[in-house]
Amino acid sequence: MTGRVAESMVNRALPGRLAMTIVAVLYIVALAAAAQYSGGRYLLFPGLAALSYEVLTRPWGKWARRPGRLIAAPTLAAALGIAITRGAPYHALTVLLVVALCLLLLAVLRSTVAPAIAAGTLPLVLGLKSWFYPASIALGLVVLVGIVLPWRNRYLRMDRDCPKVSGRHCADFLDGPPTADIWILPFFLFLTVLAVCAAASGLRLILFPPLIVLAYEMFAHPTSCPWARKPFAIPVICFLVSSTGWLAVSLFGSSGLAAAFGMMSGIIVLRLLHIHMPPALAIGLLPLVLHSPNISYPISAAIGSGALALAFLFSRPIIGQGHAGFRTR
Repeated sequence: MTGRVAESMVNRALPGRLAMTIVAVLYIVALAAAAQYSGGRYLLFPGLAALSYEVLTRPWGKWARRPGRLIAAPTLAAALGIAITRGAPYHALTVLLVVALCLLLLAVLRSTVAPAIAAGTLPLVLGLKSWFYPASIALGLVVLVGIVLPWRNRYLRMDRDCPKVSGRHCADFLDGPPTADIWILPFFLFLTVLAVCAAASGLRLILFPPLIVLAYEMFAHPTSCPWARKPFAIPVICFLVSSTGWLAVSLFGSSGLAAAFGMMSGIIVLRLLHIHMPPALAIGLLPLVLHSPNISYPISAAIGSGALALAFLFSRPIIGQGHAGFRTR
C-alpha cells in the first residue's frame, strides 16, 4: 500500500483531525497576540507552527508521545544559537557550526524534533542575542504539551491501529533517525554553498531556518520524505507561503490575524498540492519576527528553495543508494 493511500486512510480514521487543525491555528494566534501585546516578539517562534500542527494532528507520533524531548530539543538548540550569536558574527562557518551542534544535540537527546535546527539557527540569521528567546520557546512548548496531552490520550488507540492500516510501522519519517550516514556530505555541502552566498550577498534569508529543516529531512530520509518525491514543488510552496506571510504582515502587522492568515494559507497550499510538509508552515510565520519584512523575503525563499531542489536532484543517486537497504524497514 502506498504512503499516500495509507495516509489518506489514517486521516479518515481520525475524526478529530479538522478540530485539532483549528486548535493548532488558535494556539498560534494566541501566541502571536501575546507576543504583540507583551512586546516579546519572539514568544512566537515560527517553528511552533510546524510543531503544533504535527503533534495535534498526529497524536500517535513520537513527537507527541515524548513531551520532554519535544520541549528540551528546541529550547536547548535555541540556547546554543544565542550563545554562538553572542560570541561570533554571521558567517558561513558559524552557520555550519550551529547546524552541526543542533544535530549533535538531537543525537544526544535521541530526539527526532528537526525544527530544533531552525530554533538554533534563527538567532544567527536575525542577529538575536536575548536569552528571552529560548525562554519564550520553552514557555510556548510547555503550553503546547498541556494542550496535546489530552488529545494524545484520546487517540492512543491509533498506535495499535496504524500498522493494520498501513502495513508498516505507524511512525513516518518524522519519527525516525537517519538510516545511513552518506547524506551528511551532500547536506553540509549544500549548506556551505548557500551560506557563503547568503553571507556574500547580504541576503541571509536565502538560507532561512525552515529551509535547513526541509533540507535535513530530504537528505536524511530521501526515500520516505514526502516532499523529496516532488522536489520542484518545494520552490512553489515556499514562494507562495512566504508571499502570503509577508502580505499578511504588511496588511495586519505582527498580529494574531496575520499569524492566522499565514498559517492557514500554508495549510491550504499543502492540502491543495497533497504534500505533508509541516516545516512549510513556519515559512508563513517568519515575517512576524522579521524587522520590516519586504518583497526580498519571498524572493530569497524562492532562490533558496530552488537551490535545494536542484541540490537534492543532483545528490539523490548517491544518497538513494546509501538508503536502498532500508527501503522496506
